[in-house]
This record gives sequence, structure tokens and C-alpha cells, in this order.
Amino acid sequence: MKTTDELIDDLLNLAFAEDLGDGDHTTLSTIPADAMGRSRLIIKEDGILAGVDVAEKVLHKVDPSIKMEVFIKDGAEVKKGDIAFTAEGPVRSLLIAERTMLNIMQRMSGVATMTRKYQDELKGLHTRVLDTRKTTPGMRILEKQGVKLGGGTNHRIGLFDMILIKDNHIDFAGDIEKAIQRAQDYCKANNKDLKIEVEVRSLDDIRRVLAHGGVDRIMFDNFTPELTKEAVALVDGKVETESSGGITLENLRAYGEAGVDFISVGALTHSVKGLDMSFKAF
Repeated sequence: MKTTDELIDDLLNLAFAEDLGDGDHTTLSTIPADAMGRSRLIIKEDGILAGVDVAEKVLHKVDPSIKMEVFIKDGAEVKKGDIAFTAEGPVRSLLIAERTMLNIMQRMSGVATMTRKYQDELKGLHTRVLDTRKTTPGMRILEKQGVKLGGGTNHRIGLFDMILIKDNHIDFAGDIEKAIQRAQDYCKANNKDLKIEVEVRSLDDIRRVLAHGGVDRIMFDNFTPELTKEAVALVDGKVETESSGGITLENLRAYGEAGVDFISVGALTHSVKGLDMSFKAF
């Protein structure tokens, strides 16, 4: 299994392959090879900053000689006009790195900003906002970093680090008990220490899951806030609880007040507007 750094490096290789091709001919034709310069990362709207550490990876992948001076760290609130960092080095290298770096930072900062809005809506409650697997292909690690920097909590990274038994698994397996038992047997047979979560569609499903036992979390799928409150009372702290489906910023608080431990929100990553910023010479 690849490490986070390896996955990020793979992403950067692909990003530069599609952007750079056989060379940045505009820069190569207009900028002398020995020209040196400085650029600064300018924030153009209020939000949460994310991706500064990745920006350094981007710059150094293009040219290890580039020097960065960071003024605002990842996870900080930023305002329009703030300068997050400066970079100094060969002008050609700064120009080549610019778009890839901005694409990543804008996306990550947009995710962090959206996550902060959702988590702030739950102030005073124990409920935590979770991300999902509804991410941009290839950018999942970075988008999930954006969620954490925005104050949210990461759900499973992929299919490999947790068992999440959803409605299709249950329907194909035959029933909810069979699906749970097979997951337990699989973990034992393969020496896998994986948490097991199961999605439920009714209060009766919850009773069946609790009667069978052996799960770590129950996900209430498309429950109303009122039904969620009943579900939380039924579980009574025996396992973790999570709400999912049909949840918006407007009704988020109602689900949190119903007492769930987690609320998963696909919108944190699948429909986010990037935070506006630019990388300008000075």
C-alpha cells in the first residue's frame, strides 16, 4: 500500500504530465533561463487556508532551489488581501509551478472552508462532521486533508481501511445478519482488525443489528431528525451512531441535536467551490 507522500507524488506527476507536456513554451520563449524573481500567494476571498504544505511539494518538485517564506499556516482563517507565503527562485520554475499549485490549494481551501461552515453549525454539540468517498479521483488524500484542516473528521480513506456494509451489500448478501456475520468471519479468517459499520433503513434494522452484535457503528440512512432521535435512544450508547443522506447545512443542526455521534456530508468534497487566490510577481 502506498504512503500519503507517494500518493501525492503520483498526483503531482500526473498533474504536470497533463499540463507541462514537452515544455511550457510560453515561458521558455519569453523568460531568460537565468532570470530570478519572487512571487506571493495572495488570498482573494475570506475562508480557511489549506494546501500550503502541498504547495511547497509542488514548488520543490519543479525546482528544489525555490525558497519559500510562509506567513500563514494550513488551517488558519484568511481574509481577502492576506499574503499566505512568498516564493523566490528561477522565474521559469515559478511560472511552471503556478497553475498546478493554485489548482490544488484552491480546491483544498474550498473543502476546508466548507467543512468549517458545517462544523461551526454544530457548536456546543458532541456531533462531528464526517467526509465521504465522494471525492475527486486522484485527489482524495488532499481533499480529506482539507476536511481535517477545516475542523472536520475523516471517515474511511477508501475501501481498504474499514468495513461499511451498505444497502446493496445487505441486499446481495440476503439479509442484514448474513452480511454482518460474513464481515466478521472475513476479518477473522484474514487476520484483519477492521471496524465494522452497517447502514440501516429502519428502527427494526437497528434492533436486528443490536441483537446480532459485533459492529462498531450504525449508520442511519435517510432518517428524519425525529426518527434519528428515536434511533439514538434505541442504540443507547452501545455503539457509535452516524446520520447520512439528505443532510444540508440548513438541517444539520437538527440532526446534531438528535444526538448522533457523526454526520457524514458528501457536499464537503463533491460540490465545493475553490477559494479564490492568485500567485503574483512582486
